[in-house]
Amino acid sequence: MEWRDEAVLLSVRPHGETAAILDVFSPQKGRHAGVVRGGASRRMAPVLQPGAQLDVIWRGRLDEHIGTFTVEPLRSRSAVLSDRLALAGLNAVCGLLKFALPEREPHLALYAASVALLDRMEAGGDWPVEYLRWELLLLEELGFGLDLGSCAVSGVRDDLAYVSPKSGRAVARGAAGDWADRLLPLPACLLGQGPASADDLAAGLRTTGYFLDYKLARELLGRQLPPARDRLVEALRR
Repeated sequence: MEWRDEAVLLSVRPHGETAAILDVFSPQKGRHAGVVRGGASRRMAPVLQPGAQLDVIWRGRLDEHIGTFTVEPLRSRSAVLSDRLALAGLNAVCGLLKFALPEREPHLALYAASVALLDRMEAGGDWPVEYLRWELLLLEELGFGLDLGSCAVSGVRDDLAYVSPKSGRAVARGAAGDWADRLLPLPACLLGQGPASADDLAAGLRTTGYFLDYKLARELLGRQLPPARDRLVEALRR
């Protein structure tokens, strides 16, 4: 069996003396693993860096086999190595995708958003709010999407200020009442509205982080989030 697609490299680990096992994320095949013969060589090291975009050909006797990859570089994204914050962002994206995505399940919209975000990081643009919106999309793609269109209590669409940690629905400021201190923050940037201050960004990441941690990681997968996300959040605070 054989297929070919472009893919983002999520991780590399040694396999035997000279080979490597790659985890990649492709638009048509989702998260997929494969062996690269000679992948541990010095020649391949610059190509096989997390975040790199590759042209991959997978071959295997049966679809359920791990199979082998033949890879060619499309985009290295090596520019992020000189930018501490961008490197932390790239590692968080790759770490969360490897951690959260089921194997061999396509996520076309998430792939497109991930590539666009990595491109923005490499270009040195203002990407942190885009990253926050990417976490929202990741939650949605995995069945934990937040409903931020109207208040869960009153139905109003204005002055939405909180998110219910139970339902993932927005709550208006006036409807929160005594429950306000038990709700998660809903900054305007999480709604795609206006610029974001450092405090707004931190509040948004607190909210998406809650659902990534408690709903996805602990309840669904029974594991802790990859440390790369915590490192990014800490880097954004500095």
